[in-house]
Amino acid sequence: MKKVIILLILAVFFNSCKNEIKEERSIEADGGIYYGGVFKVNELDEFKNLFPLSIVDVVSFRIASQCYEGLVKFDPIDLKTVPAISDNWTVNENSTLWTFHIRDNVFFHDDSCFTDYKGRIVNANDVKYCFEKLCQFSPINSFYDITFKDKVIGASEAFDKSKKSGKQEPIKGVKVIDDKTISIELTTPNPDFPNILATSGCYIYPKEAFEKYGEALRAKCVGTGPFFTKTVKEGKIVVLEKNQKYWQIDQFGNRLPYLDAIKCSFIKEKKSEMIEFKKGNLDMIFRIPTEMYKQLMGNYQNAQAKVHDFEIQSAPALSLDFYTMLCSHPAFSKKEVRLAFNHAIDKNKIVDYTLQGQGVVGNYGIIPPLELFKKNGLNFDSLTGTEFNVDKAREYMKKAGYPNGKGFPEIVLTINSGGGDRNQQIAEVVQKMLQENIGVTISINVIPFPEQIEQRSTGKAYFTRGSWAADYPDPSSFLDLFYGKNVPDENEKSYINSSRFKNEEFDKKYEAALIEKDKTKRYQLYKECDQILINEGALLNIYYNENDRLIQKHVKNLPINAMEFRDFSKVYFVPKEDKASSK
Repeated sequence: MKKVIILLILAVFFNSCKNEIKEERSIEADGGIYYGGVFKVNELDEFKNLFPLSIVDVVSFRIASQCYEGLVKFDPIDLKTVPAISDNWTVNENSTLWTFHIRDNVFFHDDSCFTDYKGRIVNANDVKYCFEKLCQFSPINSFYDITFKDKVIGASEAFDKSKKSGKQEPIKGVKVIDDKTISIELTTPNPDFPNILATSGCYIYPKEAFEKYGEALRAKCVGTGPFFTKTVKEGKIVVLEKNQKYWQIDQFGNRLPYLDAIKCSFIKEKKSEMIEFKKGNLDMIFRIPTEMYKQLMGNYQNAQAKVHDFEIQSAPALSLDFYTMLCSHPAFSKKEVRLAFNHAIDKNKIVDYTLQGQGVVGNYGIIPPLELFKKNGLNFDSLTGTEFNVDKAREYMKKAGYPNGKGFPEIVLTINSGGGDRNQQIAEVVQKMLQENIGVTISINVIPFPEQIEQRSTGKAYFTRGSWAADYPDPSSFLDLFYGKNVPDENEKSYINSSRFKNEEFDKKYEAALIEKDKTKRYQLYKECDQILINEGALLNIYYNENDRLIQKHVKNLPINAMEFRDFSKVYFVPKEDKASSK
């Protein structure tokens, strides 16, 4: 079960940081809600690309998800799919034919791509256009593999045709019934298909915007969401302004969103970010600084409930940090080498000392051990083969032909800058453990995150830090990273399966799981897939994340969840005199 911890911080801990937030003018609305204010948030890394088909990093997702919507979206409380552009849908008995009905009051953002600068109403042909783009071969399309490929009738044919024609092609299974109705027919039953439609790859945007801006949409959003991109100064600031024509109205009859704007800065250092939060210049920071984690969480465990200036929200995360090993590279083509690396790393020590307890030891496979998955029958404790064992590590290196590391080439570990100090610190610990335990020498190459993604997807970086946050709350969102059919031709970028891992047994079990209607059987197949990844040393898992935030007390309606999916449409500020109230 997702746990949510709300910690009221002791005044003695933050006695040096008074709340210096300058109150914005607040307008009270029905239901005790307040309009107004600019929500200030920071990201440690820069965004890579805001265009829906090109979103491959969490920073881009967090920005773009405020500006775009799909037919459905995730509820930020329980991550269930709820209506968005589509207000309702039907599905046939075997979950292969889905029919969506589009709202009458959804407008695209006002933009110069339209002849009168006014965003027009969304219709079914807009959805068809975006889905055809999703199934078009293109260097800027990184979502086809994990969305419609092998799932929607005609998707694969459309993709293959587009390789030759260079343009988008019609998809047999996607049909416009009328101006406000569209149907999607699947190749096999899939009761969880709305999860796919809620991902950023299925966001809806106007044809006019793509034709006018093209790849320039990487730094500009034209969607239907509660906010639009007002100012984008890369690496410095992104300002998202309130969409005055947003379709949603709350239970009290108030039009959303409540906030005037969202302001995202890009302070690179965690300590500097924390200072800005203490000054009141940020309304939230994601992830508690490592050096403060034990003290803060210790205070939670021992504290009496007292009202002071800040709150902590915490929940298990659908994300993990790991190292990828390019299976087609000579250094990692033998699974014995990959297994040796796994057994040579003391992950408990990394979590306990380097991360100061801020994470869960990566003792399983790629699927995070969440209670949600355990309840569905995924028995994590029966997974075997990930323990720290120097003798095993050395035995595997000997089997691979590198006794005590002799003859093994010096390799480069490529990590991304940003993310505070933890990436560098963990890399240095891994560097030391590999040298001491199996005689492998590595050097560390630190590069900007967008460059690291590019090198990883092209195979230029063969031993890299990887991180993955689920696109939707299901194990398949993780196992997709190692599905053999997600490995493209050698000269093409591989955003999803960047390790280019291929295993016939894994693929068969994974494909069987995707069409299995019985949830218990499906999750058993997921577990067997994870065990194969462990047996093959497909990844070097370090730790599973836990999402935690520091929140200013005046912020309301920003629930935390396992995906760190943020929906700012219902967030509001209470004025100073009302901060003690809880809504």
